[in-house]
Amino acid sequence: QVQLVESGGGLVQAGGSLRLSCAASGRTVSRDAMGWFRQAPGKEREFVAGNRWNPSNTEYADSVKGRFTISRDNAKNTVYLQMNSLKPEDTAVYYCASRFGPVARTGWAYDYWGRGTQVTVSS
Repeated sequence: QVQLVESGGGLVQAGGSLRLSCAASGRTVSRDAMGWFRQAPGKEREFVAGNRWNPSNTEYADSVKGRFTISRDNAKNTVYLQMNSLKPEDTAVYYCASRFGPVARTGWAYDYWGRGTQVTVSS
């Protein structure tokens, strides 16, 4: 029903910035929440940020608060994750996900997932 495609990952030095994009196709409505998750080798998948347009609902993980910003362009059915002041511990595969309802911090609450995009931050 919904397909998600992430892009924008890459290799960056610590302190640098990247902007990830997640383009959605299929059925998408303003009530859908979009979330960003990441998973590093040997670690559990963790919530990064999420946003629901209507009603407004935005959440960030404590580890990225103040550094990352989630936004969306409803006309393009695209959600973004602006990542600033990147740290080596931010290295992970980043996934976007979609669900109907408010932002959730658990992956099982989401219905659709992208394939992920690699972010590598060198020290």
